[in-house]
Amino acid sequence: MTTPKQPPTLDPLAVLKGLASLRKLTGTYPAGHPMITQKLAELGDLSAELLGAGSPVCIDVIRGDVFLDGVASSTETQANHQLIAQLSAIGVDSIHIHEGVGLDEFLAVAQFLWQPADTGATVASQLASRNVRHITLGRLVPLDTRWRAQQWADGPTGPLDPAYAESILLAQQTWESTAAGKPLDVVTVRDLVQLLIRKVARSNAALGQILAVKQYENLTYCHSVNVAMLSLLLGKQVGLDEATLTALVEAALLHDVGKTQIPLDIVRKPGALDKSERRTIEAHTTLGAEILVQTEGLHPLTPTVALEHHRGVKGNGYPDLGNAIPHPMSQIVSVADVYEALTGARTYQAPRGPERACLILARIAGDKLNTGLVKTFVNAITFFPVGSLVRTTRRELGLVVRTTPGEPLHPMLALVDENSYLPMGRLDTAERDSSGAYTRHISQTLPAPDALDLRVFLDPQAA
Repeated sequence: MTTPKQPPTLDPLAVLKGLASLRKLTGTYPAGHPMITQKLAELGDLSAELLGAGSPVCIDVIRGDVFLDGVASSTETQANHQLIAQLSAIGVDSIHIHEGVGLDEFLAVAQFLWQPADTGATVASQLASRNVRHITLGRLVPLDTRWRAQQWADGPTGPLDPAYAESILLAQQTWESTAAGKPLDVVTVRDLVQLLIRKVARSNAALGQILAVKQYENLTYCHSVNVAMLSLLLGKQVGLDEATLTALVEAALLHDVGKTQIPLDIVRKPGALDKSERRTIEAHTTLGAEILVQTEGLHPLTPTVALEHHRGVKGNGYPDLGNAIPHPMSQIVSVADVYEALTGARTYQAPRGPERACLILARIAGDKLNTGLVKTFVNAITFFPVGSLVRTTRRELGLVVRTTPGEPLHPMLALVDENSYLPMGRLDTAERDSSGAYTRHISQTLPAPDALDLRVFLDPQAA
């Protein structure tokens, strides 16, 4: 299968450094100076690479940490606190760059940052007066968002594959029992692992419900079931044997069990965590490992995965274990964990579409995630995985029922009636006209309404 184009792995701090450097240069040298020209060219190249994915570049500094499109930069780049403080001091901790940006706009922004006009006008209007149309600057103001955060359901609300629904119920009961201080029920865990491998994995509808956008607050038990299934999918792709796959599913299922010991108001806080809260939430890795080490009957690597799944492939991340590289099983679960979190809703964040989640995976590959595993995972699911509800450039509404080898961006669709949400026939988006051009493209991934029953499209005999 053709590999989808991977966006470059770039450090958002490089853009901030470039802009801060350009600001100093414009205040020191006359217009047109070679050093200014060179720095402009560097910024232009950086932004062009970041914008290559087709989406705006959003760089935000939140509590001293740099985020690119909502994903934290690596811990190694967080060391330049002086740069961050300088930008914050002049009122900039949010920079959004849009496609079409020109070098003259970077220059105008740098000049503005060096000597902003004290006119009382807004930053947006001052930038507009300088013909800056594709860069926005702002200051992030901490807000108590509890009263305006979108409320999501606690779990899937539409029709579910019966085995998938049973697995979520078993996981919920197990997590609630553990949260209440009772020992982890190993027998139930074993039954759940077999249910996932023997039944849920054979359901196209269940896989579609896991891969697609999830319009619900993905609490720990739902998230854990989904991560176990995605880990199983990736484990099969890399050729693990049956015994290792069973161990992988168990470890993935229990990777977040430590969160049963974290106060729910921190897990579901609708906003940025403060330092104390962050330390608390990060402790779920060690808490989970402790629970699992003390539980007899589990695979020896299960506690290891719970401990390491937030560790990067460069030995970064948490908890601090020195430069130790995570076990390969932990690296598989990490890929599944990040994808599942991105495509699920959070109190503070709407879910991302699969195509956006894949781009983010690619961006952090090589630093936080194993590059080979990310490529294998993205190749397997594609940007528009089975179960995705999409709109074409011809305004057709369709559900992805099969990915097409060699055509990762042009899957087979089942057309969907927009009133009844029932299938209306098949459509191959890889179809080309006489000139060889595609007759249509997928233009948008949509959240599936509760009335849409994936079983009708993907497992019609079971519906």
